[in-house]
Amino acid sequence: MEQKHPLPPFTLATAKQKIQLAEDAWNSQNPEKVSLAYTVDSEWRNRNTFINGRNEIVSFLTEKWKNELNYKLKKEYWAHSDNRIAVRFEYEYKNKHGKWLRAYGNENWEFDKNGLMEKRYASINDLEIEEKDRQV
Repeated sequence: MEQKHPLPPFTLATAKQKIQLAEDAWNSQNPEKVSLAYTVDSEWRNRNTFINGRNEIVSFLTEKWKNELNYKLKKEYWAHSDNRIAVRFEYEYKNKHGKWLRAYGNENWEFDKNGLMEKRYASINDLEIEEKDRQV
């Protein structure tokens, strides 16, 4: 059986560990690696896009990182319960036109008993910035 530690129920320490593992995976910009943290039928809302399952996750992230160059993400703990974690995040990237942007928002995560994320709901806003104003 496929598992992704730490497993629920989460403590403060294991919730923060799960968040750091997610941040590290996303900063690898490896769609296949990232997708393995999710159930095969995982359900996402990312801005106005709805994504279902690992295959769609890989396709989505592949396209995302073709357009979001110099990507760097930081996630922060917000709250948790037995099998749910809420995070605040921000990331910066340069688009194909050379403009820098900072994306920031909140995510709500729900995990199955094996520590795989079943649901990911992300509310994200973008702000155009100057390179000199980068924070991440």
